[in-house]
Amino acid sequence: MASLSGCWCGASPIISRFTSSSSSIKCILTRRQTIILASNSLILNNLGFSNSDFFSFSTAIAMQNDDFQQEEDRVVDLFKETSPSVVYIEDLAVAKSSSKDSSQLTDVDDETAKVEGTGSGFIWDKFGHIVTNYHVVAKLATDTSGLQRCKVFLTDTSRHTLSKEGKIIGFDPAYDLAVLKVDVEGNNIKPVAVGTSRNLRVGQSCFAIGNPYGYENTLTTGVVSGLGREIPSPNGRAIRGAIQTDAAINAGNSGGPLVDSNGHVIGVNTATFTRKGTGVSSGVNFAIPIDTVLRTVPYLIVYGTPYRDRY
Repeated sequence: MASLSGCWCGASPIISRFTSSSSSIKCILTRRQTIILASNSLILNNLGFSNSDFFSFSTAIAMQNDDFQQEEDRVVDLFKETSPSVVYIEDLAVAKSSSKDSSQLTDVDDETAKVEGTGSGFIWDKFGHIVTNYHVVAKLATDTSGLQRCKVFLTDTSRHTLSKEGKIIGFDPAYDLAVLKVDVEGNNIKPVAVGTSRNLRVGQSCFAIGNPYGYENTLTTGVVSGLGREIPSPNGRAIRGAIQTDAAINAGNSGGPLVDSNGHVIGVNTATFTRKGTGVSSGVNFAIPIDTVLRTVPYLIVYGTPYRDRY
């Protein structure tokens, strides 16, 4: 039985020089690459190849490894640029204060506040609006007791960690989207770079950033595995046009961004297909396309409800 679940919850460089009769090329190799080249040299010598053959072969390997290093550096830079825009969300239940004023509630930073769930989100604009999944903050959105709170951890542009209470601004269960707002007065924050999901192609690289199982700022990599998928929303309606990816998405990833190779957000990580009772990602994961988010979030910020519910 399978089920679809929301996800709430270098080696030292060595300088090597190879010389032919006409040129000298200097290559910076990792220790692993040097071992590979040494092994290949022995194999080629045993097969009767000359030193010039080895030089040509090793140069090709070095160029290939340089491409790999460039790709690795690109992913590292992508994470470095994007992660400051990703937030960690705690869903809290607070208790009434024991003071004489029975209406007073404990502060969100009080140690007695109970963490009931965690999730992810991303900074939408410089005013402190945070986009996440509705199911991450559903308890806060439907709270009638006044005992639910939301705590948001984020970093400013100076890399200082901030802890703020998140206020719910609007939500749309039909698309599993919600908007929080935190007070960022006196702090500069970095909104995400918003892309488009219109021209996505199956097979292109994508990256998920979030807080699976509470492990903050986690990056997973994969590809767009499918397009136009249909997944259930919290209110039972179908969310059409979802992006399928094999980038690992687990509990706590919900609400975090799915980004393309340019660091642009192309979707909101939302659900994973799991074996019933395991809760472990199967590699079949889903994100709400950013074009859907772009049509919904502005209305949530201004009106608190989606456009269709205003009339």
